Amino acid sequence: MSLSLTSPFAMGLAAPMAVRSPLQRATVTMAASQALPFLEKPAALDGTMAGDVGFDPLQLSSLVPLAWMREAEIKHGRVCMLAIVGYIAVDVGLRVRTTLGC
Repeated sequence: MSLSLTSPFAMGLAAPMAVRSPLQRATVTMAASQALPFLEKPAALDGTMAGDVGFDPLQLSSLVPLAWMREAEIKHGRVCMLAIVGYIAVDVGLRVRTTLGC
């Protein structure tokens, strides 16, 4: 005898499901983010910057100015690009010789 999830025995072990009527549904009237439709779109992310689709799940744009965060991201991106060049140079075998007489 096989026991499937749709058998009367298995269905008797499941908890009863709550059924919502159409009148009990909540209506949402907030401006939804394009990136995360279930979150509210932050006020600072108005679509004026390139690539702005409202992705800010931690709401950092309400704490820190958006221009400052953009400059920090550009700076950290440039540091990462320089770091990967250094990593590849060492991996290839490039070494810097010093003439300190040691």
